[in-house]
Amino acid sequence: MWGRGTAPPGSMNLLFILLLLAASTRVELVDQIYDIPAEQWRYFEITTKQAPVRVDGDFAVLGRDGVRIALLTRADLERLRSERPHGFLAATEFRRSGTFHYLIRTPGNYVMVLDNREQSTAVKTHVRVSLDFSPQPDPPRYLSPGRRTAAILISFGVFFGIVTWSARKLLRAIKG
Repeated sequence: MWGRGTAPPGSMNLLFILLLLAASTRVELVDQIYDIPAEQWRYFEITTKQAPVRVDGDFAVLGRDGVRIALLTRADLERLRSERPHGFLAATEFRRSGTFHYLIRTPGNYVMVLDNREQSTAVKTHVRVSLDFSPQPDPPRYLSPGRRTAAILISFGVFFGIVTWSARKLLRAIKG
């Protein structure tokens, strides 16, 4: 028997293993309401030191208007600031609510932009963004069109070869 207030032998190892299993691979970055003035935008920084990491987010406008949420590189943010053409890694349409997911494959500095430039009224937007560091599955891989055609033709050839061979055996057995 164990004394009062003591743990059975090996239970500390079990507790340690359970704590490791419960460790989260998800980090909540933002869960906040942003005020975005009419015809303007706001942003917050996302810095990753390891990759791959999936950026997950959702937003909801507290009102009738919509906004766009976009994930940009730091260089694209500088182009946006100087009102030059810029790209984005992921973006939503202008809407009242939405979600997005993007797999970042290169560590670095990124920004999430809350864009209200198409609206003539200010909006309040509840934004939640998290990083998911769990291993991401590889995207499905497909055969090239030429290989796909070859695989289909070979499969048909083998199938009809087996059917022909079976038919010949059956005909011989029936005839005698």
